[in-house]
Amino acid sequence: MILSVAELVAQAKKSVQCVSAAQAFARKDATFIDVREASEVATSPVANSLAIPRGVLEMNIAKHCADANMEIYLHCASGGRAALAAEQLQRIGYSNVKAISCAHNQVCQAQQTL
Repeated sequence: MILSVAELVAQAKKSVQCVSAAQAFARKDATFIDVREASEVATSPVANSLAIPRGVLEMNIAKHCADANMEIYLHCASGGRAALAAEQLQRIGYSNVKAISCAHNQVCQAQQTL
């Protein structure tokens, strides 16, 4: 059986911790990673977030996050790619990864309230 993207994301959200943007950005010492594509980030960047597209996350994460226990929050346009990315980072050994599960505009609003 082939899973739809919605089913795949739903499964990922069950296996990772999902938080609101407000909860995430309350964490001052955490690392924030925007997993949207470069063109999306260029249109609407989120300050203080590393931009690592979902498609190359596994290849580039260690350059920015060498500690497997560091607190990492992933965000995207709607929360789906963030959940899939969080699941994958857990799979490769990161233990303190969370997906921000909301729309991009909510991420921007929460980040601006800091």
